[in-house]
Amino acid sequence: MKKSPLALVAAAAVLGLTLSGCGGSATPASTGSAGGGAAAGASKAKTATSAADLGGMDALVAAAKAEGTINVIALPDDWANYGQIKKDFAAKYGIKVNSILPDASSKEEIDAAEKNKGTANAPDVFDLGTAVTLASTKYFAPYKVAQWDKIPAGNKESTGLWVNDYTGIMSVGYNATKFGEITSLDQLTDPKFKGQVAFNGKPAEAGAAFNGFLMVNNANGGTLDNLQPGLDWVKKMKQAGSLNLADVTAGTIDAGTHGVVFDWSYNQVSTIARLKAKGVDWKTFVPKGGEIASYYNQAINVDAPHPAAARLFQEYLYSDAGQNAWIKGGASPILYESMKAAGTIDAASAANLPKVDGTPKTPTSDQSKAANDFLKKNWDAAVA
Repeated sequence: MKKSPLALVAAAAVLGLTLSGCGGSATPASTGSAGGGAAAGASKAKTATSAADLGGMDALVAAAKAEGTINVIALPDDWANYGQIKKDFAAKYGIKVNSILPDASSKEEIDAAEKNKGTANAPDVFDLGTAVTLASTKYFAPYKVAQWDKIPAGNKESTGLWVNDYTGIMSVGYNATKFGEITSLDQLTDPKFKGQVAFNGKPAEAGAAFNGFLMVNNANGGTLDNLQPGLDWVKKMKQAGSLNLADVTAGTIDAGTHGVVFDWSYNQVSTIARLKAKGVDWKTFVPKGGEIASYYNQAINVDAPHPAAARLFQEYLYSDAGQNAWIKGGASPILYESMKAAGTIDAASAANLPKVDGTPKTPTSDQSKAANDFLKKNWDAAVA
């Protein structure tokens, strides 16, 4: 079939929300707190729905610098180039970026907000998706970035509670040096894959795993409304001994604990580069019929301990610099088309975005909720 850049087909993935984040957890970094001199500005920032409410972008920058810190959560350095994004934001504004629980799932992001509510340790911003996003709007503060009007209506909540940010294509990454060429999911029941195949997290809690399940389901004859084929395939994998339920990290991949990983195309980019330096050939493929694409979402914690910095971070992510940083990391940002039209896109990085056969499918919010409910009821029994 005709191949087309993911960036072009992803633009049509309206409401392509997913459960964001990885499957594990890590020890949170120590956090600072907003200084007393910034109290008045912080109070005003908590209710600001745009930079204009604070007096403009310069005033927002000043208020954020006065806070001096931002707490981000579930943003691993090698996930969609967030390492560079965090570093560049800190350098540009002189604001410390505390990266809390980088491998957390969406559910764990909200859990952290609830557990640390009212403290300086709470996350300021979220990177979430469908089921968790739609079920957690009480945790979000409405905010419209300067680029608001360029974001399609179907890719944002009307008051700014959440906004689609970037997307990718679900793929199968594997150690070709160890296993040779893999072109089909059916090959993974071979004894040589014993304990090597993994979803990136638990499907009912983590986006990469959720969409990885949709990929194998559709590739095995299922649809976004019929998930039984995917569950049957998982059971077959479990019986064959191929499935490994341990959390996937760069360390487990490098150590050979996980030799086949279902993950987003942009996460495979960093793995390919990292293992190449070690003499390992990590390849990827998208199984026929299993083309799945989905957007993630940004949201501001309504109880953010650094409300001005939280809003400035959103402005940065939706600026040309932030959007191009995602492209460099192999992800397609929501403003791809408008930036392309304006000539502000990083053409060299955009040329490296993945090309896929066929048209990727994206679950609607209702389909995502139904799929998540199905997995909550059936996953544990399938892998027991």
